[in-house]
Amino acid sequence: TLQTPAEAPEVLSQLAVLLEEESRCQPKASGLRLIESAHENGLRMTARLRDFEVKNLLSLAQFFGFPTQTFSLVVNFLDRFLSKMKVQPKHLGCVGLSCFYLAVKTSEEERSVPLATDLIRISQYRFTVSDLMRMEKIIMEKLSWKIKITTAFHFLQLYHSLIHQNLSCERKKFLNLERLEAQLKACHCRIVFSKAKPSVLALAIMALEIEEQKLLELTEALEFLQLKSKINNRDLTFWKELVLKCLTEYSSSKCSKPNVQKLKWIVSGRTALQLKHSYYRITHLPTIPETNS
Repeated sequence: TLQTPAEAPEVLSQLAVLLEEESRCQPKASGLRLIESAHENGLRMTARLRDFEVKNLLSLAQFFGFPTQTFSLVVNFLDRFLSKMKVQPKHLGCVGLSCFYLAVKTSEEERSVPLATDLIRISQYRFTVSDLMRMEKIIMEKLSWKIKITTAFHFLQLYHSLIHQNLSCERKKFLNLERLEAQLKACHCRIVFSKAKPSVLALAIMALEIEEQKLLELTEALEFLQLKSKINNRDLTFWKELVLKCLTEYSSSKCSKPNVQKLKWIVSGRTALQLKHSYYRITHLPTIPETNS
């Protein structure tokens, strides 16, 4: 049986709360399907445009050193808005950056929140601070002001804290939270994963990693979590296969990832102004950390 930490009842009641909350703030499935079926004509929002925007926002999150929790929130805001509203491609940058700014203000400490002017300058966009503020207000209204929400990140963190206890000290390093988070970020860059329930996506990533690392001693603990999360085998298998496909493509050479630890440049105002637009539009995707196998 699952050896749960001393605070397990507390963690399990936390899980119950997350499960109750998760469906309240999901993007509209019908809206996401509409984006997925749209053809590229420059006038309609498409899956490719959405995915490209999310990769840019991931670069920005890494640039500022914001954690996965904040990035998951950005993606939730963006997809909820896009699945409700008909957004023209030319407005996508302003929508994306507004969702980013909103998520940062929701989840980071005040001293970590960049100035709107810096944010626009570093992103190399042409719109103004008042454009950003106006868009932010529209987004807030369309999201019905629901901005403190449950994402796949919360489930991943909770599942990891519960399941990690079942590994011996020397095997704990094989189930690395940072690596799981990097895998979640890779999934966020594909619109298809926004159709998954956060709990299912998180458990699919966890289950796949347990198989990958051959941590057979965790099989029972994983089944316990699946039961507690009310996730059926069919759903788990379906999403595990999609996650595997995504991560396989992600780590292949087709997917360009400069080998940078984190983009830690301190940009002075003058340098930022002189930077070429194209340099910032390179999508710096994080590498998924190796485990010591």
